[in-house]
Formats: sequence, C-alpha cells, structure tokens
Amino acid sequence: MAGLELLSDQGYRIDGRKATELRKIQARMGVFAQADGSAYLEQGNTKVLAVVYGPHEMRGSRSRARHDRAVINCQYSMATFSTAERKRRPHGDRKSTEMSLHLKQTFEAAVMTQLFPRSQIDIYVKILQSDGGNYSVCVNAATLAVIDAGIPMRDYVCACTVGFVDETPLADLCYAEEGGGVSSLGLALLPRSSQIALVQMDARLHQDNLDALMEAAMTACKGVSKVLDEVVRQHLQEASMLARD
Repeated sequence: MAGLELLSDQGYRIDGRKATELRKIQARMGVFAQADGSAYLEQGNTKVLAVVYGPHEMRGSRSRARHDRAVINCQYSMATFSTAERKRRPHGDRKSTEMSLHLKQTFEAAVMTQLFPRSQIDIYVKILQSDGGNYSVCVNAATLAVIDAGIPMRDYVCACTVGFVDETPLADLCYAEEGGGVSSLGLALLPRSSQIALVQMDARLHQDNLDALMEAAMTACKGVSKVLDEVVRQHLQEASMLARD
C-alpha cells in the first residue's frame, strides 16, 4: 500500500480520521469477579482483555523474590480468532515473549513496587481482536486492570502508536496503516510527569523525523489518559452507587 493512499490530499486517513485523531476508546473495569483486577478495552477495532492478580506471595522459585520490591510478571497472548489469519498461537513464541517483556518493563516504571517487597504481581493480557496498535492497547487495558486491583501507581501509564506519512505524523495507527510501510513508534508515557516508560520501534526511522513523532506520540498519550481517567471515574461512581444501595 503506497504512502499516498494512507493520507488523502484533504488530510483524511483511510478510516476517515484526521492525522492526530485517536480511534474511539471504550472500556469497562471489573469484568471478572474472580480476579483482583480486570478490564476490557476497545480502541478502534482492537479489543483486549486484561486481568491482574496480586500482590501475592512469590510462586515458584523464591530466588526470584526481591527484598525491596514486588516482581511484576506479564503474559501476553493472542486469541486464535483475533486476526483474519487463523493459526495456532502457542504461548512463549518469540513475538509473545517480546511483548510480555515490553509490558513488564512498562509497568515496572509505573507501579509502586517498593510498597510490596517479596511479593509478585501478575498481569495477563489477551488480544481478542487485532486491528493495529496491539502493544499500546494492551498497556491501556492493563492500566485499568491494575487500578481496578487497587495497586498504587505513580500515574496512569498510557500508550499510543504513531507513524509518519508524507511528512505528517499519524496518531493511533490501525492495522492497514501499520502494514502500509509506515515508519512507526510505540510510546508508553506517564502523562503528568511526561516520564517515558518505554519506546518501541520495529522499523527504521530517519533522525529528522524523531522529534515530530515523539511529540505526536506524547500528545496522543495525554489524550488517551483523559479517556482512561473518565472510565475510572465512571467506574468509581457506579461502585459507590451500588454500595449505597
């Protein structure tokens, strides 16, 4: 797919959005009663379920325990039916392992692990439907699940994938844009402090374009944080109403 097809002369993308416009985000918290925290999030047509257990005692080898903080364990997976290509997606394949590590690094920067020494926090995320920005949508869903579990965080950690077409940064890429030869960058941000939790790049990007892409990504992440904040406030309001009843 040529770059020109991804952005029209009028400034519209293939799905009708403007360059800096985010996909529609819808989310629910507390979708699983059995877990300590859970959330379901849709960002465009990408749909993710996140579940959190902990903090709890270390499982398995106790040598992994840290005397001064909790260990965060992340597991990323994709449902067999999540893409048009039906194939078995075994746990522990290279892509899943890499994504799990990225999620672990992201939440180690955001969760206040020092409050829970010698313990473990498990974060599981599953892609139910994939349409681009998988890492970013997983981060956003997992953030809501961690909050639902009552685990203290330094700030929301929000993520967005951005790309560069015709000298124009595009925010929140969909699958067609990611597959269209666009140089893309995934950013996870703590919005209030503008602290970067993780930067993910899967392709080459010219140095001259980096600053513009980073600025677009940070702006997009701050836009995501406003949506997540509304979801959390709505959830708390509903919970308080149920408690009164």
